[in-house]
Amino acid sequence: MNSRERILGRVRRALADVPPGEDTPVERDYLREHGERTAEETVDLLADNLADYRAVVHRTDSEELPYVIMRLLAERGPQYVLVPPGLPPEWMSAADPTRVHDREVSTARELDKVESVVTGCAVAIAETGTIVLDGSPDQGRRRISLVPDHHICVVRVPDQVVASVPQALERLDPTRPLTWISGPSATSDIELDRVEGVHGPRTLEVVLVR
Repeated sequence: MNSRERILGRVRRALADVPPGEDTPVERDYLREHGERTAEETVDLLADNLADYRAVVHRTDSEELPYVIMRLLAERGPQYVLVPPGLPPEWMSAADPTRVHDREVSTARELDKVESVVTGCAVAIAETGTIVLDGSPDQGRRRISLVPDHHICVVRVPDQVVASVPQALERLDPTRPLTWISGPSATSDIELDRVEGVHGPRTLEVVLVR
């Protein structure tokens, strides 16, 4: 008997007393949030945890957002910036780099020539410092947030910020391609030497916009 058969055998034994076709309700009485916070405190917690993961956090309002994006791109100096099809045009209205639109026919080699990408997000989780993308028009396909080395992600606060993972799951469609981002891409070897940029952008900049 191999490992697969042993595991499936345990599952069958555990379900032996469940009548066929009967769905047992899943208990969801777990803690939904660690302590009570105001909306402002939840946003502050998100900013703290993002920074703890080595993301760079900026705060602004909708009027100043185009100039913040312009400044961040100017500091980075990319020639090209990747934009998803549904990105609000006013976000990029002050930016100088040539815009490259996400297209299905674009190859990984072509995307690798683009230094930066600007996206929105689906939801941000304060307790874990996590940004979730779901492939909506303002976020584009998963690959555009993984190939460029510099990712600017815009989060509308407080509307897109929740305290916990259970609260985030209530907002997300599990059939969509979800990408969970906690800081810039990083990994480490057995010596715990941290290497950034292996599986995604080395630099993540999160703009919290009121």
